[in-house]
Amino acid sequence: MFIPLFTLSSSVSGIMLRVLLALLPAIAVYVWYYGPAILVSLSLASITALATEAVMLKLRNRPVAPFLGDFSALLTAWLLALSIPPLAPWWLVVVGTMFAIAIAKHLYGGLGSNPFNPAMVGYAVLIISFPATMSHWLSPLAHAQTSLSFADQLGYIFGNPLPGSTTLDAITSATPLDHLKTQLHGGVSVHDAMQSQVYGYLGGYGSEWVAAAFLLGGIYLLGSRIISWYLPVTFLVSLFATAGIFHLANPELYAAPLFHWFSGASMLAAFFILTDPVTSPTTQKGKLIFAAGAGFLTYIIRVFGGFPDGVAFATLLMNICVPLIDLYTQPKVFGQKASTSNKQERP
Repeated sequence: MFIPLFTLSSSVSGIMLRVLLALLPAIAVYVWYYGPAILVSLSLASITALATEAVMLKLRNRPVAPFLGDFSALLTAWLLALSIPPLAPWWLVVVGTMFAIAIAKHLYGGLGSNPFNPAMVGYAVLIISFPATMSHWLSPLAHAQTSLSFADQLGYIFGNPLPGSTTLDAITSATPLDHLKTQLHGGVSVHDAMQSQVYGYLGGYGSEWVAAAFLLGGIYLLGSRIISWYLPVTFLVSLFATAGIFHLANPELYAAPLFHWFSGASMLAAFFILTDPVTSPTTQKGKLIFAAGAGFLTYIIRVFGGFPDGVAFATLLMNICVPLIDLYTQPKVFGQKASTSNKQERP
């Protein structure tokens, strides 16, 4: 029986499905600028996530069909696949997804019990374990300029060499954040570094439009009341304010705030990662603290840390703080009797 989409929002599966649909505009822009290789990564991650979910449910003596049908494993797979290079070898996608589902999710009891965002745990494991492989990002429109077909991309993902004289260096480049950090370490100013073809109007060429598509999907989620404004807005304001302070202090050394909005995984984090209801605080005040901390840490790790983007580590660090945040932001309970220990003893 056909169920209208607007009736799905009250169930877990309906919410997850809407979040998946909100990712489609960014995936479409991703394919346009970087080629269809991302579809292979999404497919590999999806199959691995569902298979790992089924195995873990069996091992835990839980029913398989209801949990596979809630789309939570599929959402984790998509978020992870969209966070790693589209030409990543098949085993990298499989290993990261298996770790995210088996360890970060089911080791803690499954959906609703995991303290850390599974997709970000999978990403952190991959970037720490395989930093060189995780740095090979496709250059925007390189697949069209070098006539790299979908079959060529598919073959490379599964271990075949690139065709003809095409080399990996010819079709990949550093991310805008990594490129800027490298240029600044070499003594180049932000203004001069931004003259590179790597950059577009606000962020990286091509990637800024992917970020805009994530923003579009996020607006849809806000309008559908799937997520509230507390987390995405506070995160973006915190990131903007932190970047703005440093930029005003030294614009030749620190990029403008809008660059940080439209580079890296900022928009993906704001609307699709930090808004995970399981790993974020339950109180409104707690959400503000959580998101503000994530925005601040994202900037600090990007600029002063050893990794080009700080979203994953900022998210995980703030996940650690969630129990403490919830503890100190719970509203006072009125109507309780005063403790008898404070009463004066009778003579």
